[in-house]
Amino acid sequence: MKQVFSVDLACNDMRIDRWFRLKISKLPQSLIEKYLRNGKIKVNNKKIKSSFKLKENDLINVYNLNFKNTVTNKNNKFKPSIDVLKSSEKLIIENNEDFIVVNKEAGIPVQGGTKSKKNLVDIFSKSKIFDNIKPFTVHRLDKDTSGILIVAKNRPSAQLFTSLFRLRKIHKTYLALCHGEITNNKGQWNDNLIRYENSKQITEKALTIYKVIDKNSFCTLIELKPITGRKHQLRKQLFKLGNPIFGDDKYKLNNKQVFGNRLMLHAYQIKFIINDKKYTFTAPLPDYFQKLMKSKRIIFPNYLKNF
Repeated sequence: MKQVFSVDLACNDMRIDRWFRLKISKLPQSLIEKYLRNGKIKVNNKKIKSSFKLKENDLINVYNLNFKNTVTNKNNKFKPSIDVLKSSEKLIIENNEDFIVVNKEAGIPVQGGTKSKKNLVDIFSKSKIFDNIKPFTVHRLDKDTSGILIVAKNRPSAQLFTSLFRLRKIHKTYLALCHGEITNNKGQWNDNLIRYENSKQITEKALTIYKVIDKNSFCTLIELKPITGRKHQLRKQLFKLGNPIFGDDKYKLNNKQVFGNRLMLHAYQIKFIINDKKYTFTAPLPDYFQKLMKSKRIIFPNYLKNF
């Protein structure tokens, strides 16, 4: 079902996300972002971002959304126990007045809207660290990926980080343990990755700089620095190379290549500059990651041990 709404003069120059909550339904920001990405909300039949500012007589196209059910789901948020709150707060690497940095565990999504009810945003919204303050997510980290995650404490900080990510001034580094031996020890991958949206095939450019840390005939420990930020970019590129990541049950060459239920992909470092101050945060590798490396006879470099 398609619905079309016309923007009146009173809403001229208003952001699409604010207009939607004001005129249609008080959806959580995460769902509005999701619907915009999926093309379920468009302006003048074009996909736009939540920061897009409307003009008088713009036509807003809404596809197959049940607002009543969505609002009901919003009120059914995950309510963390005291133990869950304490264990989540122990994952915090940095805590200041503008943002926190978390070493996210694998298996928990950053925000709601996934099949898993438990998520970090709902957990931290009940934490004393975010007392009466809404947590703002400023970048993505897949549910099954562990490691560094930034959560802003206020809207100006969230907008600043969003801008820095858009300008590619925030530099992320990942570690992955993948099947087989990667031939070249360093270089870059510049791929055309394919994804599907509403049955439509979309091709996206994906650029990653890589460096092999250690390898043998069975597996490779590799350092990955994504320049672009496509969905599942690193997992897709390693799969395309013929060296899928251990534990990846989505991008695999055959069923035998899944190792346990842990994805061996870890966001271990992030760097950025704010007001001429340099920030560098690192997250230790999970124990299960290190144990698998040891079992595969992969040498763990000293500079990683010191994180």
